Amino acid sequence: MNVRDPFNIRGLNRDPTANWRPKRNTTTHDTSNITTTLQNVIRTAAAETERLRDKASEVLEASTSLLPTTNTPTNTTEIRFSSEPGVGDQEEEDMSSFSIPKNVPSFSNPQRQYEDRLWAAATNKNSKPGNILSGVQDIISGGNRAALPMYKDKPYMYPPGRGGYGGGGGGFRPRRKRTLGLLLLVVAGLVWWSGVFSGEQQGAVVSGWGWWGQDTGRSRANWLKRRERVVEAMELSWDAYERYAWGMDEFHPESKTGKQMVPKGLGWIIIDSLDTLMLMNLTSRLSHAREWLAKDLTWEQDEYVNTFETTIRMLGGLLSAHYLSTTFPQLAPISDDDPGKPGEDLYLEKAKDLADRLMAAFDSPSGIPYASVNLKEFKGIISHADSGASSTAETTTLQLEFKYLAKLTGEKDFWDKAEKVIQLVDDNGAQDGLVPIFIFATTGKFHGENIRLGSRGDSYYEYLIKQYLQTNKKEPIYQEMWDEALQGVRKHLITYTEPSQFTIIGERPSGLNNELSPKMDHLVCFMPGTIALAATGGLTEKEARGLPTWTDKNEADMQLARELMHTCWGMYKYMATGLAAEITYFNLPKEPLPASAPHQAPAEFDPDPEAEWRKDFDVKPQDSHNLQRPETVESLFYMWRITGEEKYRDWGWEMFKSFMNYTAVEDGGGFTSLSNANIIPPQTRDNMESFWLAETLKYFYLLFSPNDLLPLDKIVFNTEAHPFPRFDMGPLFSTGWKRKPRDAAGKIVE
Repeated sequence: MNVRDPFNIRGLNRDPTANWRPKRNTTTHDTSNITTTLQNVIRTAAAETERLRDKASEVLEASTSLLPTTNTPTNTTEIRFSSEPGVGDQEEEDMSSFSIPKNVPSFSNPQRQYEDRLWAAATNKNSKPGNILSGVQDIISGGNRAALPMYKDKPYMYPPGRGGYGGGGGGFRPRRKRTLGLLLLVVAGLVWWSGVFSGEQQGAVVSGWGWWGQDTGRSRANWLKRRERVVEAMELSWDAYERYAWGMDEFHPESKTGKQMVPKGLGWIIIDSLDTLMLMNLTSRLSHAREWLAKDLTWEQDEYVNTFETTIRMLGGLLSAHYLSTTFPQLAPISDDDPGKPGEDLYLEKAKDLADRLMAAFDSPSGIPYASVNLKEFKGIISHADSGASSTAETTTLQLEFKYLAKLTGEKDFWDKAEKVIQLVDDNGAQDGLVPIFIFATTGKFHGENIRLGSRGDSYYEYLIKQYLQTNKKEPIYQEMWDEALQGVRKHLITYTEPSQFTIIGERPSGLNNELSPKMDHLVCFMPGTIALAATGGLTEKEARGLPTWTDKNEADMQLARELMHTCWGMYKYMATGLAAEITYFNLPKEPLPASAPHQAPAEFDPDPEAEWRKDFDVKPQDSHNLQRPETVESLFYMWRITGEEKYRDWGWEMFKSFMNYTAVEDGGGFTSLSNANIIPPQTRDNMESFWLAETLKYFYLLFSPNDLLPLDKIVFNTEAHPFPRFDMGPLFSTGWKRKPRDAAGKIVE
């Protein structure tokens, strides 16, 4: 049987790509009225090579001899710049501290063809006024360039209308004689021709990417252009990996090296990135990835791999690639995967082969999957840590993938084994729907009482509501479990900080009857978007409110989602780089407030370093790293799609700029995670996580895309941001279990 689409999955959704198909940005930007003061030109030229100074002197002498004399002393020449019509004159920029950077660009590196296309927007004579690489520091810091470091190997230019030599705004207004203006233009033209303002200038450095200037927020944002910036970040990231670590499972962008997790590799980065390449229409890169899959990828390796990570990244990535390539063939079209071609079922065949091996993890005495599995021997193994217990989140974050695979292939065993895990967890009778973070594969019983929605607990809750949505709301048992758990979160984990009363989700490391910890992982920031998704089912808030099923509970859930989103954004605003720490602690009253307590957090985050709201946040040195995680931008994506409030897009754009500003690697290295994101310049980690490509950049791309691209009422994302279609179960599949009776606290009644 052809396993490509036996249940007509292709027909489940309407084509959401008709109005949004990405167009590559091939137009050149226009930068008119490139002007500068004579003093700045001379100072800038002085920082150039001896050759440039010689040429400047020759042209000056020739020009002076041809021009009529003037009685006006040249040192009194006054030139003013206006930032925009109606805006007062700007003070002359002081370039006296201008110096050659220690790190200069590599002009021979082929990566520059992509970089220069980005940064050239600031300098191209055909660019439009107000062009995007005109000084990311000014845009982010409101003009305080000293507060931000300069990027290592690109020319730094100021945004339009803010002085310096950026140009734009209200134009150029000389106040002396025309002859002196002509002389100035001759010199400026020479400097321009020599490359002082070009992408290859070595006399200046840039604190970020070269396209911020045209997007300063003074006019309505062009979100499709911003989306193109995300595509270019993806191109830089992928091309760096392709050049320095192709086929490797790990990539270290600063050292330009890669590493395998197993001898022959797992395609960790390649497979995790497939659907991102498709969505962004990066066809040539996708072709290279497919070639590697077809020729080099093998699961026949005598190695143990993590069951959870391999499922969500590798199995999920392959299934998502199959879904997008079959349902939306116009995305990064490749003839090799057309119907009847040899590569038609490449993704699905690789997924099926991997899943058959991963199924060995479920062969435990209880049915709870082992933490790891040997791919060649089809053998599971218990965890070597945590007293042999598996992570609860890891065992309960396999269901979307195996259920979808079951639907595609018609093999019910995939469905049954994955579904059984949820029943076993629920049969423990967790209080108020909140589960401890460890469970034994041998007995199926919980280990310890640690309750948290961060690591080892998070995606259990995420997959409850997403299983309900995946099968078109035909399995209400999962919605019931979600509602019970969310109520438990309100009762035991929600509280408010002091003095500013931000809403947080704390932890109960010693059980629900013991002290609340004010610790909140960045991972917890998946919750705002997931709460909103659960409240509306993927519809917009306006649409959902019009349904007879909308209740006061839904209204309260949306308010909670907004408050938590605000707190998660504060975790970014608190940090020096604008990039959140891995873990944030909060200041709580001696007696933590209940969720029902009155509270009102400040609507804005005052940038003053001594602002009152900063007293609520605390990041410890060992927790200050940033791993390029996607959870906050994921929730921003959901909140934008569901509420339509543009501030969530604005926050996402500011976050994206911070990533570009502080994680970019020189010499075509792409982007790196950070060891310390709370100092400037930050300490780098020399590692690019696969989820930077699979999740973070994908969610940025979707946040800036039209809403009919992967509509939320038609698809579900797995926890690695791989989209799957919603589907009807049909006659072959059904919910194969029922919950045991329990009391008001969730305890099972025997």
